[in-house]
Amino acid sequence: MRAVIQRVKYASVTISGKIEGEISAGLLVLLGIEDSDDTDDINWLSKKIANLRIFNDSEGVMNVSLLDAGGEALVISQFTLHASTRKGNRPSYIRAAKPEVAIPLYEEFVARFEIDLGRPVATGIFGADMKVELLNDGPVTIMIDTKNKE
Repeated sequence: MRAVIQRVKYASVTISGKIEGEISAGLLVLLGIEDSDDTDDINWLSKKIANLRIFNDSEGVMNVSLLDAGGEALVISQFTLHASTRKGNRPSYIRAAKPEVAIPLYEEFVARFEIDLGRPVATGIFGADMKVELLNDGPVTIMIDTKNKE
C-alpha cells in the first residue's frame, strides 16, 4: 500500500462537476493499493498517518499529529501510485490491484482511519474520474510504502 500524504489548508474532490468530498485544514491522502496488501498494511498505515507529527506546534515545530490537531482528512484512491516506469515511456500499472481486490481494501482503510481519528473521513469515489483541488501547506508532502517502511 502506498500513500502520498499532503498537509493542506483545504482540499476537495469533484466528480462530474459535483463536489464529492472536501475538507478544511488537515491531510489529503492519495492511496494506492496492490494485490499483496492486507489488513496488516491497512492497520499500520492508518495508525502511522493519524499519528504522523507534521503539524506545527505553538513554536512552529512540526510536532503535532492530525489526531492531536483535530484536523480533517480526505482519502482519494489512486492506482497510479503503483506505476512502474522502468521500461519505456509508458507506465505499467501491473502492480496496482484490480477493483475487485482494491475496493474492499480501500473501504477497509477508510473505516480503519475513521476509527483511528475518531471522526469521519471525506472520500472520493473509487475508480471515478476525479478532479482534486488543494492548497498544500508548507509545502509538506510525505510518501509512505507499507512494503518499504523507512
